[in-house]
Amino acid sequence: VQLQASGGGLVQAGGSLNVSCAASGRTSSRYAMGWFRQAPGKEREFVAAIIWGAGTTSYADSVKGRFTMSGDKAKKTVYLQMNSLKAEDTAVYYCAADVNPGYAGSPARATHSYDYWGQGTLVTVSS
Repeated sequence: VQLQASGGGLVQAGGSLNVSCAASGRTSSRYAMGWFRQAPGKEREFVAAIIWGAGTTSYADSVKGRFTMSGDKAKKTVYLQMNSLKAEDTAVYYCAADVNPGYAGSPARATHSYDYWGQGTLVTVSS
């Protein structure tokens, strides 16, 4: 599975940005796709994820109510609509795929649960 993220850029605080991630290669009918981010000097952290085939989504508390994850399963593409951006949202945003999401309910939040990673796209929020 290959993942290609795009759509990052520079935006002012309070603004909006949409990033997308397209998957290619062989996937099953049930898998999860997630967004993570990594700010300079910090560890990679969970942002949002969705399980295709179950329709469940999950968000980090820090972005809940501001970010919305959606997707087009037929196109194997997910989107992250980011509104009310803050300076602390500045990071490289990575998409990832978990090909064995399990049946616990919500998608995994741990980086080690994801099998494939995209190259990342930089989001910079100026204050």
